[in-house]
Amino acid sequence: MLPTKPTRLPSLDALLAFEASARLGSFEAAAGELALTASAIAKRIAGLEERLDQPLLQRHSGKGLSLTPAGHEYLPQVRQALTLLLAMPQHQRGSRPRERLRISSTPTFARQLLVPALPDFGATHPEVELELTLSVPLLAEGDAGADLEIRHGAVPAEIAPEQVLLQDRLAPLAAPALLARHAPLRTPADLLALPLLRTPLQPWAPWLRAAGLADAPEPEDGPRLVDLGLTLAAALAGQGVALARLSLARHELAEGRLVQLFALTVPAERHYGLVCHRPSPAAAAFAAWLHGHCRALAESSSASA
Repeated sequence: MLPTKPTRLPSLDALLAFEASARLGSFEAAAGELALTASAIAKRIAGLEERLDQPLLQRHSGKGLSLTPAGHEYLPQVRQALTLLLAMPQHQRGSRPRERLRISSTPTFARQLLVPALPDFGATHPEVELELTLSVPLLAEGDAGADLEIRHGAVPAEIAPEQVLLQDRLAPLAAPALLARHAPLRTPADLLALPLLRTPLQPWAPWLRAAGLADAPEPEDGPRLVDLGLTLAAALAGQGVALARLSLARHELAEGRLVQLFALTVPAERHYGLVCHRPSPAAAAFAAWLHGHCRALAESSSASA
């Protein structure tokens, strides 16, 4: 409880000047840390000593500063008070205001491509506070409050060409455990003896046509997985072969948890794109960063192909 009688408290600026001078041993060093002049530091400490009616620092010609007995007693109390003030969350925000940016993304893109790279964006744009939400692609349910939306759709009907993030390619992928249970695959037709995972977001028809299997039907057995990430998860569990985007499975392929069954790949018919709903400097910075990140991913995939 605060005292009812007026108390002559010293200024926070004076306490900071005293603590820095005592710690660094000179007015000049304290001035450099606090972005002031040495004379301003000296005046603040002189005012503090006048208010306390006792000297806190001794000035030694050519030898800097030392604490008086009163200064030795006062310094730990000042540091304790400053530590308590600095620990308050309200005092830990930077001097520059942070701009909140809300991003809506499809689940698999967010988990596989976006989230692992977010520290890079945070390091280069500390003034932007990101908020990431997930959409449901097949149901076209997005976040109405999002500033930017990472959308999976057709070009140009749902995404403009300049909004496209990745020109993905598709290939059949499977876990080594699944392959060990079946005869070796020598031709694409051998693939039809394996369970093929199905998702309405990516039919098998484009790859089967390119492999000379245009008459092969879409798979009818097994669960209908309404998410590309669930399809990858099922493939990793050895439940079947996924026709997957190579960009989304690059870590699993590099680690050997998934295997590309044939060299044949086909371009995806639908693409990931970035749509801006509320333009702002933060939105422009994120868009430039994400397009650059996706270009780097595409170049890395081309180099390893």
